Amino acid sequence: MKGMSSIVKKTTQLLSGMIFLYGIYIITHGHLTPGGGFAGGTIIAASLIILVLAFGSDELTMVKRKEGSSVTESLAILAFLLFASLALIIGTNIFFHNYLPEGIIGNLISAGVIPLYNILVGIEVAAALFTIILAFIIYKEEISK
Repeated sequence: MKGMSSIVKKTTQLLSGMIFLYGIYIITHGHLTPGGGFAGGTIIAASLIILVLAFGSDELTMVKRKEGSSVTESLAILAFLLFASLALIIGTNIFFHNYLPEGIIGNLISAGVIPLYNILVGIEVAAALFTIILAFIIYKEEISK
C-alpha cells in the first residue's frame, strides 16, 4: 500500500492526535458520562487506523507481524484479570469488588477501581481492533504479491 497525497497525510497527522486525545478523554470519564473503555478504545484504534490508511504500509515500514499489538492486548487482559482477582486476595471474597476508596460523586477520581478497569479495557480494545486491521492489511499485501 503506497499512501495518499501530502495534503491528506498532513491533515491525518493533525486529526489523529486530536482523535487520540478524545479517546483518552472518553476512557477516563467513562464512569461519569456515557462511554468508557470500549468506546474510548474504539476511538483510539480509529486514530491509529487512519494513520495507516493515509500513509500506507510501505512508508510506515510495517513488519509482516502483528505481535506488538497482540502483546499489548494480552497484557491489558492480564492486568484486568489481576485487578479483578486482587479483590479476592485482599479478602473481600467478591470478584470485581471495589476495594479502592470512593471519592466525591462527580469528581474524576470518584469511582474506586472502575476507572482502572476502563483504562485497561480501552487499551485492550484499541490493541485488538488495530491488530485486526493490521491482519487485514498483511493478508491483502500477501494476496496481491
